[in-house]
Amino acid sequence: MTERLTAREILALVVDDATFAELPHPAGDSGPGGPLAWQGYDASRARAAERTGEGESVVVGTASVEGTPAVLIAFEFGFLGGSLGERTGDRLEAAHAYARAHRLPVVPLIATGGSRMQEGMIALTQLQRVARQSALTRAAGLAQIAVLRDPTTGGGWATLGAGADVILALPGAQVGFAGSRVRPADADPAAYTAEAQVAYGAADAVVPPVELRQVLGRWLRLLTGGADPAAAPPPAPVPFALGASDLPDSGWEAVRRARSPRRPRARAYLDAYFGHRVALSGDRCGGAGPDGMLCGFGEHQGRTVAYAAQTGTATRPSGYRTATRLIRLADRLGIAVLTLVDTPGAANDAEAERQGAGAAIAELFGAVAAARTPVTTLVIGEGGSGGALALAAPGGTWATPDAYFSVIAPEAAAAILKRPDGEIRATADQLRIRPQDLLDLGVIRGIAGPPGTLSPVTRNRHKGNHDSTGHRP
Repeated sequence: MTERLTAREILALVVDDATFAELPHPAGDSGPGGPLAWQGYDASRARAAERTGEGESVVVGTASVEGTPAVLIAFEFGFLGGSLGERTGDRLEAAHAYARAHRLPVVPLIATGGSRMQEGMIALTQLQRVARQSALTRAAGLAQIAVLRDPTTGGGWATLGAGADVILALPGAQVGFAGSRVRPADADPAAYTAEAQVAYGAADAVVPPVELRQVLGRWLRLLTGGADPAAAPPPAPVPFALGASDLPDSGWEAVRRARSPRRPRARAYLDAYFGHRVALSGDRCGGAGPDGMLCGFGEHQGRTVAYAAQTGTATRPSGYRTATRLIRLADRLGIAVLTLVDTPGAANDAEAERQGAGAAIAELFGAVAAARTPVTTLVIGEGGSGGALALAAPGGTWATPDAYFSVIAPEAAAAILKRPDGEIRATADQLRIRPQDLLDLGVIRGIAGPPGTLSPVTRNRHKGNHDSTGHRP
């Protein structure tokens, strides 16, 4: 169990010195005993106020975190277990309204046991109220970053927590919809932890308290680094200032080079492109899959760019769903997207089918197609069929000299066409999968390469047959 900090202590931990300003409390009183006239409720609230020094279970205000202003909502667990009641709902609604009016991100610092029993269904319906405010803030193009403290359970987790764009958690925090007193007697307590929620894809990262201000500040800076919704769309990402040389002589040579263990992989490209970056993890549907699809936000030449990058393995449904989540979030916040394609194809085992591979790929195709923010793609290795194409931007795709893109892998194409293995190489040539072939066909905009090479070869500059340097003879 992590240390249970008070609302004021967690605020002091994350905000810049002398920047917190508490927002005015909305007026309102449901009368003696609350909305249910619950006997003893007034006395319980009075004792909670005396013990904590707070008038309700949340403290709401504005502050800077590592220089970025935000609206913060800090739960006070010592006040009736951080439970949500009608007056709590008033404060949460006021916080979101202020954030929208002043174009600020919202940061809930959650520690709650759920809805307040003494207010019955009135307390429970505050979840609908919170969900409405969160939806309005989301529609306004403002980020919401939740920090899960101990405990984060019940409706607080299912609205302010799980409904946030990015979810950070303190180590060892109890996190789950079911609180400790209402779970099955034989339930594994390890399943209700921050670490488990990250493993399940329901949260993005576990962050030690000493690092929380820095990590939260970096997220806030990146997620507020996009274009103003009222301004023109942000410029498309530059596909690495890259050049083309030493292009493959044959289709099979293109395949061999794309499969080489010596060529640069996604992490090398991301390291070269971004000054720093933070990872988005999890599909929010029970899967994480961080090894096959890297997603997150980074800083490139002073502005934020989102990224989704395949890592050379067969992409699983959770990877596609995480990329979809990333692209939709970037689109809503007005942040340009860079995608790196590198996969032999979508995972096609039975478990992938049970996890909804087709639906996951369809969602990603739809997210890319519907994006209003610029999406730019660089094919850095294997471009295997629809599992690769789902991540590629129509009209905004480039390829490196180490890449190929094919309707299907040459081996599979030969098998479908009932050709012997000896004809696989010839099939690769017929498919016209080399970077220069893709350029001639109009599938890609240009050929790019590792940092430090010459200017890109583009379709506008070079069209027709190409020699091994990427230039017309």
